[in-house]
Amino acid sequence: MSEKIATREAYGKALVELGKKNDKVVVLDADLAGATMTKYFKAEFPDRFYDCGIAEANMVNISAGLSTMGLIPFCSTFAMFGAGRAYEQIRNSVAYPKFNVKICCSHAGVSVGEDGGSHQSVEDIALMRLVPGMTVVVPADAKEAEKAVYAVAEMQGPVYMRTARLATPVFEEDYPFEIGKANVLREGKDAAVFACGLMVNEALEAAKLLAAEGIEISVINMHTIKPLDAECVLKYAKACGNVITVEEHSVIGGLGDAVADVLMGNVCCKFKKIGIYDQFGQSGKAADVLHEYGLTADQIAVKIKETL
Repeated sequence: MSEKIATREAYGKALVELGKKNDKVVVLDADLAGATMTKYFKAEFPDRFYDCGIAEANMVNISAGLSTMGLIPFCSTFAMFGAGRAYEQIRNSVAYPKFNVKICCSHAGVSVGEDGGSHQSVEDIALMRLVPGMTVVVPADAKEAEKAVYAVAEMQGPVYMRTARLATPVFEEDYPFEIGKANVLREGKDAAVFACGLMVNEALEAAKLLAAEGIEISVINMHTIKPLDAECVLKYAKACGNVITVEEHSVIGGLGDAVADVLMGNVCCKFKKIGIYDQFGQSGKAADVLHEYGLTADQIAVKIKETL
């Protein structure tokens, strides 16, 4: 690992570079450009930036309209207000007609910290997985967030991309990014750990702790929750016999359930979901809140050992 950069920061800067190469890219925000980091695009391309105010539903509908003109709208706000407040507009105005809108929401999960449970969306992945035809992407670090911006711009159709407020380590290795294709970051025979977002780094750190005890786990970065890389899930489940999922999201409807859907009826193995267990978030420093919900590397290592 090297420096720490928030995936929202990488997202904002990647939009600028994308905007330089593709004049069809436009960006919309709901009065949160300084937080979602679309402020960089606003400064570079003021004529292609639309601040819609605190009116997320209107913003999504405007994005839908812009997409019908051949533009590629990137629609940004907090996950709670994007996936939550504007759900009906995302469903009916974007996904139902299969419009080419990219909904990119920051401040997801309990690592939002001090903003508290009202702003800590722990159900956004589940909500977006449910929408027919929606692609769901959760970058693990800043490099991946940048690549994801380019990848979702190139594909046709609606996308939900989740980014984080908290600055986290950037992986030193430059992994490829392909929508729907997982990245195996570590090989191990004792268990297969599938993680997404900020939990990928925590899973890697947990793997180091377990390796010191002679337990070797595979760590797989499932940056795309939908479509899920089912081939990778089946391969590592069969090889390891133990499967664990780790997500900064409710264990209901998120990565864990997506992996379970693939395993059901196909592989006989032990299976455990690590995440938020039917609870709202709460206010506190990000590190403390993550610890409260059992989402730090040492806690994850303990839960993996319990599964084994």
